[in-house]
Amino acid sequence: MNQLRPISLLICALGGEGGGVLTEWLVDIARHAGYAAQSTSIPGVAQRTGATTYYIEVFPVPIAALNGKRPVFSLNPVPGALDAIVSSELLETTRQISNGMSTPQRTMVITSSSRTLTTQERTQLADGRADSDDLRKIVSAFSREHRVFDMAAMAKEAGTVVSAVMLGAVASSGVFPFAREDYEAVVKAGGKSAEASLRGFARAFDVCQAAPAPALDNDDAAAEAAASPVNPVIASRFPAPVQAMASLGHARAREYQDQRYADLYLQRLQAVLDAERIADASATQNFSTTREMARWLALWMAFDDIVRVADLKSRASRWSRVKGEVKAGADDLLRVYDHFKPGIPEFAALAPPALAASLIRWDRQRVAKGKSPWALPLKIGTHSVAGMLALRTLASLKWLRVRGNRFATEQAMIDKWLAAVTAGTARDWRLGHEIALCGRLIKGYGATNERGKENLLHVIDHLAQLPSAADAATAIAAAREAALADDAGTALDAALVRHGAPARPVKEQPIRFMRRPATQGKT
Repeated sequence: MNQLRPISLLICALGGEGGGVLTEWLVDIARHAGYAAQSTSIPGVAQRTGATTYYIEVFPVPIAALNGKRPVFSLNPVPGALDAIVSSELLETTRQISNGMSTPQRTMVITSSSRTLTTQERTQLADGRADSDDLRKIVSAFSREHRVFDMAAMAKEAGTVVSAVMLGAVASSGVFPFAREDYEAVVKAGGKSAEASLRGFARAFDVCQAAPAPALDNDDAAAEAAASPVNPVIASRFPAPVQAMASLGHARAREYQDQRYADLYLQRLQAVLDAERIADASATQNFSTTREMARWLALWMAFDDIVRVADLKSRASRWSRVKGEVKAGADDLLRVYDHFKPGIPEFAALAPPALAASLIRWDRQRVAKGKSPWALPLKIGTHSVAGMLALRTLASLKWLRVRGNRFATEQAMIDKWLAAVTAGTARDWRLGHEIALCGRLIKGYGATNERGKENLLHVIDHLAQLPSAADAATAIAAAREAALADDAGTALDAALVRHGAPARPVKEQPIRFMRRPATQGKT
């Protein structure tokens, strides 16, 4: 390293991840080791609209060897002139790279492979996540050397914050002329949390030093190794490309209801497989339709209701996860309160059809009169015996679910979708595949879920019946993408009309007139 210029490092961290602590550590370490250092910070706009960045420079010559001279440091990072970037989130890393901060000739990039989804990614109806593989390729292309590993998971395992893991990665990189003992000495002086910080530091240091960069970037390999084994029954009935997804779907249906319901899942999936084997006898499409149906059918059959929510909220695994997230110790008192607000649709879902219709009609009349939909706000302490007993009692009502109005309604719609897939596949493989992919429209809960089902059924009723199978497949693909791109449905209606189908019927919405509140006092 050129000894006539400082070593520069840019730190990128989200809110609450300890980027400021990491910066202070590095400055203190430099002083402890006898080097001059300076740091500055640039606050982000918000926790996930932009990272808070910290810039640090260290002069690589010990102060004692400068003969009384003092180096001059820069206050801001200069694009293309950074020696290293360390970041706690993969998208933030690539964002800094897009700003020109990293160059393949000079910059070492140390980044976490973990993601904290942006607001834009979360609000997409479809999978709006940025592709992590593409982000990693950017890191590799625009760095002299790179280290990519899951810092968030490592910090969680060590029971510390991600800044300690980032410090260990920086120490192992050798970007600064400090010994490991210098790093550890400063961390040890950190007080009560020093022990946990040292654990995170040591794990990152050892892992980064022991493995080359490509070996660290193993998220996909780890996910593949952790995949569930294939169910023997499924292995005997379904081809290899379908088995993994079908096993997961079968397990989900059994957990959601019972073995009979899981058998119904396989029965439905078998009907799709039989149709696809006829339409694609040579299996050139690798059973893609059946594989997609295995995914979306399982998700739809395991729809969320109050029984499902109560079950998930009261599981021992959930308590362990919350306890780990807040880092509660053996002597700590942990209280967890869950807030619920079930309305008429949630209660009507478990009621017989006649009673459910009466309840829904009564609630709609309330809304038509300008009142808010009826709901029951609840605050349940799931740490207490009474709270946990209430949730477990509700979770035990699986037997009531299959007798309720919503279960019957959902099964009827699933069967209609299934029939459309098999009939479409019999006409043309691509048509059946496009209808199967429409399972992506069913997501969320409440109004979002209802709107997705209405869109799917409208597409099936009006586009799947077009005389030309090729035209029908093209129209359904366009309508599905339009529905996923526009929550308001304007793009979907335009796509429907463009392909000769009617737009969705306009749903009546009550108009509410609100009284202007009386002003307090006179101006």
